Order: sequence, then structure tokens, then C-alpha cells
Amino acid sequence: MTTANTPKTTVGRGDLGTLALLAWTGAPDRGQDTPYLVAYSLGDGPGGAEAAGRAAQAMIEELGLTTGDILNDFTGESVSPIQLLVQAGQAAVTMPYMNAQYPAPAEWLAAAEKRGQVYFMIAGRAWPEAKPGEPVTEEVLQAFLGDEAMLMATAHVLLPVSQPRG
Repeated sequence: MTTANTPKTTVGRGDLGTLALLAWTGAPDRGQDTPYLVAYSLGDGPGGAEAAGRAAQAMIEELGLTTGDILNDFTGESVSPIQLLVQAGQAAVTMPYMNAQYPAPAEWLAAAEKRGQVYFMIAGRAWPEAKPGEPVTEEVLQAFLGDEAMLMATAHVLLPVSQPRG
């Protein structure tokens, strides 16, 4: 007899709503040139922000990730549920529920190339204020990602940077 390995929860793709990416770099002038990338829901699905948060948590679980202060390190793994490709000024993320390209800032691209890895986060809560294509101030970014409850509901992942083979 075989049993299926089914996840404990099921992601309601529609509940996730629009998934977006945002990239930034720590303060390079202070030696903090870590490239960060966050995936988040706008909370614009039919169930609103609350349903988007539940769906994001289910997605994190289905990916086999943990939330909170645990860093999921995929830099030494040959297979990862999340792939990051950097090419032609774009960060391309491929994972279940999301295939996205993001036009990353020049300083982010330089830091990603220099370090060979990116600190990636999947927010476990919706962020409707951060609409794609509109600037996000440092204060807005800090208010969202600096919130302790938000950080504990977020998956933190260290991803290797892949580049196309020539």
C-alpha cells in the first residue's frame, strides 16, 4: 500500500491575490551591502488581506520552509523549491505559485553578483501599501518588515544567485 505525501494545508491560489517582489540593499556606505528580495501578496484576492495571509502561510508550509528567526539556507543545495536567476538587470524568481521577473536596482544587482547569494523573504502577511511600480520609502519598508510580528510570520531564505551559462 502506498500513501500520498499530501501537505497539511492547501494554498488557495486565488486567496493569495497578486504576488509581488521588492528588492533593496542594505546601506552599502556603511558596509551593509546585503541584497534583499521579498515576495508578498497585495491582499487583493476575494478574501482580502486576511485570506492572503493564511494562503501565504500555507504556501510557506508547502515549500517546506519555516518562519520566524530560522534561516532556511539553500546556498549549498543542488535542488531548491525556489530558484533565483539574475540576468539583464532582472531578478527572476521561480517557485510554486510564482514566476516573476523584477527590474532590480543597480546596487542590488552589484551586491547579488558580489555576494553570490540573496536574502529572500516570503511575507506571511499581505502588504497592500507596496503596489508594484510605485516607490516604497525606507520608512514604509521599515514599518512593514521591521515589525516583529511580521518578521516572525515570514520565511527567511538564503538563495544562491544563478546566472545563465554562456
